[in-house]
Amino acid sequence: MGLFVSFEGGEGCGKSTQAKRLASRLQRSGYRVTLTYEPGGTPLGEELRRSLKKARETDLAPEAELFLFAAARTQLTREVIQPALALGGVVVCDRFSDSTTAYQGYGRRLSLDLVARVNEVATQGLRPDLVVLLDMAPSIALQRKKQPPDRFEFEGLEFHDRVRSGYLHLAGTEPGRWLVLDANQPEAALHRAVWARVSGMLAAPQSRPALQS
Repeated sequence: MGLFVSFEGGEGCGKSTQAKRLASRLQRSGYRVTLTYEPGGTPLGEELRRSLKKARETDLAPEAELFLFAAARTQLTREVIQPALALGGVVVCDRFSDSTTAYQGYGRRLSLDLVARVNEVATQGLRPDLVVLLDMAPSIALQRKKQPPDRFEFEGLEFHDRVRSGYLHLAGTEPGRWLVLDANQPEAALHRAVWARVSGMLAAPQSRPALQS
């Protein structure tokens, strides 16, 4: 079995940048790497991503949002992540199931038990070996977004503060599986911290991801 690393955090915290930097360094180090993201990563996931991200005149019911994310995650897990891990590679994913807990559970205030059950079905119990949380105050992070705002970015600060609190609570319950970093640090410093943790996991006897053939 390979190594599964996910990146989490609010809008504009730099997840995509750090995920790409980690994947690139792993590839240069000779590992078989799969870089993917949520929602998306598969043809079905891309269709659902467009639907979930676009601003709309009528609100999307929180439960509908939950199940659309779960559908995209189910396909990504089956089609991309599980096969890559079965080959012994390293999977780097920009968001995974913890995003749903933070956004739909804490942010939308859906039942955390419901969210957990839906996540369990969508992932077949698969969880990242390491979750990197890039933590930043939403009032700062939202100002860093350069792309046109999507549906989530139009939400008020109270929503994003609840999401952030949810992430920090999740990290506090499993400190051994989460790496919480201050996302206000320079990109290079964040990457060094991520690489220090990941390289240590790669060196552990129980973790022997496959090298490129």
